[in-house]
Parts: sequence; structure tokens; C-alpha cells
Amino acid sequence: MSAGAMAAVPAADSGANRRSISGWGRILAANAGFGLLLGFSLSHIGFGDFGEVHRMFTFADLRLVLTFGGAVALCAAGFATLTRRWQFVRRRIQPASIAGGVVFGLGWALAGACPGIVLVQLGEGQLQALLTLGGILGGTWLFGVVQRRWGVGVTERC
Repeated sequence: MSAGAMAAVPAADSGANRRSISGWGRILAANAGFGLLLGFSLSHIGFGDFGEVHRMFTFADLRLVLTFGGAVALCAAGFATLTRRWQFVRRRIQPASIAGGVVFGLGWALAGACPGIVLVQLGEGQLQALLTLGGILGGTWLFGVVQRRWGVGVTERC
């Protein structure tokens, strides 16, 4: 094989890799754009404000509750549409999911932020969100320890 032919092979491979990477770049850019749009929307609605979230949990202001209700209704309509075309496997409710949901809800009520909102709060410059982020990371780490030690969730798959 001549030197010119050998040089042509990597050039063809690198071109294919560039197309693959640029495809991933477009997907990443689209996801980042939608993520920023969601973040700005959540900030505008008030999900990043502890006072707003507190008023939601105490039912003093139903605006965020109604927002959640609308999101649940939209998701229900989406799933109803999807189930016409695809068959989803029904699974039993796992006890670990119920316990995790309770812990998640308690953490959300105490911190005034769910994991997605922490990023919104950090984007707004709310430095107390670093404590919430630490709690999220610590809870995730603790779950891994509990799972390895006592086997919680190992045999149960989503």
C-alpha cells in the first residue's frame, strides 16, 4: 500500500467520526436548549422560590398545585396516546419506590427544591441551593451504600 493510500484511510475514518460527533453535538445542543427553556420557565413560574413552594405545600396558594395538575393531565394524555400504539408492561408497585417517594417528598418540602429546581436555583444565584445539592448527592450515595449492604432494590427492577 502506498503512503498516499494509507493517508486516505484515516481521513475517511475521521470524516465519519466528525459526522458522528456533530450529530451528537446537535442532540446535545437541542437538549441544552430545551433544558434552558425549561429552567427559565420554572424560574418564571416560581418553582425556584422557597416561599412559593412552601405556599404550595400548605395550600395557601394553589397556583403551583394547578401547574402540577396540568402537567399530570398532559402526561396522562400523552401516555394514553402512546398506549394506543405501544404496549407497556404492567409492573407491581415496589415497596422501595414508596419509601423513596416519601423521602423525596420530605426532602423537597424541607429544602423547597426537587433535584431539577436545584439547578434553577443555582442559575438564579441562590447559594443555599448548594446545601440542597449536597443533600441530593449525599442521599444518592447513601442509597448506594444501603443497596449494597442490605440488597434493597437489587432484585426489584423498574
